[in-house]
Amino acid sequence: MKITIVGAGAMGSLLAAFLSKSKEEIWILHKDEETAAKISQNGISIEGVSGNWQAKPKITIHPQDIGNADLVIICVKSYDTKAAILKAKPIIGENTRILTLQNGIGNIEIISEVAGQDKVIGGVTNEGATFLEPGRIRHAGRGETIIGRNDGRIPVEMRSIRELFNRVGLETKISRDIKSILWSKLIINAGINALTAITRLPNGKLLEFEGTRKIMREAVSEAVRVAKRKRIKLIYDDPLGKVEAVCEATSANISSMLQDVLRRKRTEIEYINGAIVRQAQELNVSAPVNSFLADLVKTIETTYELTV
Repeated sequence: MKITIVGAGAMGSLLAAFLSKSKEEIWILHKDEETAAKISQNGISIEGVSGNWQAKPKITIHPQDIGNADLVIICVKSYDTKAAILKAKPIIGENTRILTLQNGIGNIEIISEVAGQDKVIGGVTNEGATFLEPGRIRHAGRGETIIGRNDGRIPVEMRSIRELFNRVGLETKISRDIKSILWSKLIINAGINALTAITRLPNGKLLEFEGTRKIMREAVSEAVRVAKRKRIKLIYDDPLGKVEAVCEATSANISSMLQDVLRRKRTEIEYINGAIVRQAQELNVSAPVNSFLADLVKTIETTYELTV
């Protein structure tokens, strides 16, 4: 099987390293020539919960170097999804399947517009990855990966992906209701990521202060209200309790959004709290706390050059 991971950030690099433990042909398709050259020369170094180890997948910025892939895994930020799938289009053949393991909602639809919905598999991963520098990643936490199709079907290719991921040490399951999985993960991210980006606290510290706990509670409550209005069945009976449990389980973790802010990069706020606000507006539901969090993070993004 020829597998191409699109994106060499924290999660893309972590997945490429793990999948390199298999006998499959592993490629990374990246947009930056300097990063590609560095990884091509030095490989990927992993440190953290899975130990200290290295992998050397192939990497290129030119899709024609790869040829048709059997599986394409999209691991870019949600705001880059359209550009990423267009860049990957030359490697997508008739039998190629495309798996998105990204934050937020809407990525399945964006990819489907370009590649056709029958090729697309949605997913979430709770593996924790911290970007240290190109080709150097901290495996910050273990977690389950869940994949599935919007139509609920489980074709043989999806079972093969699950088996491959499990074989290399990435615990993976299949769901017939991936929309519920995506929304459940969205609500966890909505409760944690923006707050960490604003306060610059690791996940666990959010639970130590009444102010952050209160805002988390209200942000989650709004998001759950939107999901219920959309008749989406969440996979957790107590969504707030799950968000708090994730904070505790990943107490030392620096969220992906805080990583972006610390590196003065664009965040995925529009695809997390911003997505909840847009959905709430369409349903005529109030979501002031999510709106407030989104506005603050967007202000931080646009004022990097003005801050001390």
